[in-house]
Amino acid sequence: MSIAKVIEVIAEGESIEAAVDNAVAEASKSVRKIKSVYVESIQAKVADGKVSEYRDISKITFVVD
Repeated sequence: MSIAKVIEVIAEGESIEAAVDNAVAEASKSVRKIKSVYVESIQAKVADGKVSEYRDISKITFVVD
């Protein structure tokens, strides 16, 4: 039987996809066996009337040894 754990992370990127990729990449530096990522919310920073950066709040699920 496997046990899974969920952590919540906030990541930024130049696109929504990049923000999600960054969330998984950073989490994988200290967490092994990541199985999924659930994007809970997406935000965007605005500078000079344009979107300058995206931020996502994600839940990352991984299997506990």
